[in-house]
Amino acid sequence: MASTENTTVSTARTAAPAANGPLATSHGRTTIADTVVSKIAGLAAREVNGVYDLGGNTSRAVGALRERIPGATTNYAQGVSVEVGEKQAAVDVDIVAEYGVSIADLASGIRRNVIAALERMTGLEVVEVNITVHDVHVATDDDEPVESRPARVE
Repeated sequence: MASTENTTVSTARTAAPAANGPLATSHGRTTIADTVVSKIAGLAAREVNGVYDLGGNTSRAVGALRERIPGATTNYAQGVSVEVGEKQAAVDVDIVAEYGVSIADLASGIRRNVIAALERMTGLEVVEVNITVHDVHVATDDDEPVESRPARVE
């Protein structure tokens, strides 16, 4: 008489990241919205000494109007545009630099800070950070309030 053996094969699931990167595991997938990546990049760029503001002339004008509206919030993603994929992100940052700052050093610092913040907080690989300098801020341009200026005529 021959005996028949039943064999059971079990497979174990692991919680280790799948081949898709740290945002996709065997337990599910995490999706990060473009606005989240833009906000993180904007905050990281603003932290760098020598950045006066983010955005070109139009976006800064709209931002100034927005801040005058009661109850309005600051747009931390102003001057930042992103492309976000499943594993990678690309960032474009528009800035106004402080006068006297080395623009090459400033751009390097912004890139370093943006890449570090995004990779640490999102797990996305940042493939590029493009920086456009739209203007140089001179301290006497608009820092002095109109009321404190001497009258031109009497």
